[in-house]
Amino acid sequence: MIPSVNRRTFLRASGVALALPMLESMHPALARAVAASPKRMLNICNTLGLYSDSWFPTTAGAGYEATEYLSLIDAHRDKYTLFSGYAHEEQSGRQPHNSEITFLTSARRPGLDGFRNTISVDQVAANHLGYVTRFPSLVLGTLTAQSQSFTTSGAMVPAETSPAELYRKLFLQGTPEEIEREAQSLDDGGSILDRLKTQTTALRRRVSATDQRTLDAYFDAVRTAEEDLGEVQAWQQRAKPVVDAAQPDEIPNPADLVARVKAMFSLIPLIFETDSSRVISLMIQDHGVVPSVEGVTSDQHSLSHHGQDEAKIEQLKRVELQLVEAFGGLLTDLGAKSDANGSLLDQTTVLFGSNLGNANAHTATDLPILVAGGGFSHGQHVVHEGENAPLCNLYVTMLQHLGVETDQFGQSTGTLTWS
Repeated sequence: MIPSVNRRTFLRASGVALALPMLESMHPALARAVAASPKRMLNICNTLGLYSDSWFPTTAGAGYEATEYLSLIDAHRDKYTLFSGYAHEEQSGRQPHNSEITFLTSARRPGLDGFRNTISVDQVAANHLGYVTRFPSLVLGTLTAQSQSFTTSGAMVPAETSPAELYRKLFLQGTPEEIEREAQSLDDGGSILDRLKTQTTALRRRVSATDQRTLDAYFDAVRTAEEDLGEVQAWQQRAKPVVDAAQPDEIPNPADLVARVKAMFSLIPLIFETDSSRVISLMIQDHGVVPSVEGVTSDQHSLSHHGQDEAKIEQLKRVELQLVEAFGGLLTDLGAKSDANGSLLDQTTVLFGSNLGNANAHTATDLPILVAGGGFSHGQHVVHEGENAPLCNLYVTMLQHLGVETDQFGQSTGTLTWS
């Protein structure tokens, strides 16, 4: 008989504690939880849009031909649905980029006099779930504390922009001196797993063969996340591109957009697997500098205003191709990890898209929207013809799928269903 392991078991060393994924050996404490795995929500917004010709398929339904961008994630076609013809109304505001702050809220006329934002869809979900996890929600960004998450009162929830700090917040604890010591060890290339080696060995002897495989996969993911953070730190030591824009205060290497996104992506499966949070939102921001992407010589925002210049479009696509490819890697990682009821991807509703449609004109209509996972029926391109339909109808469906008892959110007129 395999002894049970408490669900709240942590592996501990001086100044550090590592949460564990769900294991079958966590019975009887986990017996009731196994019957229904927790539902999760992940929202990712690329605020400068996605080049339409390389994103949107030309036909609707399940038989669409994968475009240049979609070919990078087409291996996951049966795990996501594409949407065309959806948006929020009255999003121009004072200038097109004001729609960044209303992508998850749909509040009208952002940036104009008297504007007050409304609650975002992720915070509705977080309020519903409450403190069933250490963090009801995690709000992430790639540059500044600006986010797309807003409370009931319309106050912005600041974003965490440092993958290393997020890692420390999630996995390191102890006295300030102990935390600093462990953090410095991580900066110097040390590993949390190395410090927990004795305990991980003892734990493997207490669990089933299935759990041993789960732990091996989980520890590999932790090790990979540590290595990814090391890559980011290595980039910070390299010379930055010479650009006209001033470097933002306290943001190291703003040109390293893709590596920062990948580092955040690498932590998301760990967050879900350890049940540290069930609601995550990530805002991929304009960094205002030339991104560290081969063949790119202008900043991403200028490239998005390409004016149909083929050279600019080619450079813009180089950046966006890497972002879409990184998103494909995240889908792979979420699909590879599972608990007793299936993969993390099947239990996580993933929203990926942008608050901007046309990359050149920066209009907030016909938004590029993809929904993956969540147990939904997938594999097609859903097109709404005519005037754009409320994107909030999709948000209502996402909330209901998470267990929120509501039939309305923002500008919704109902739910959005597809099969």
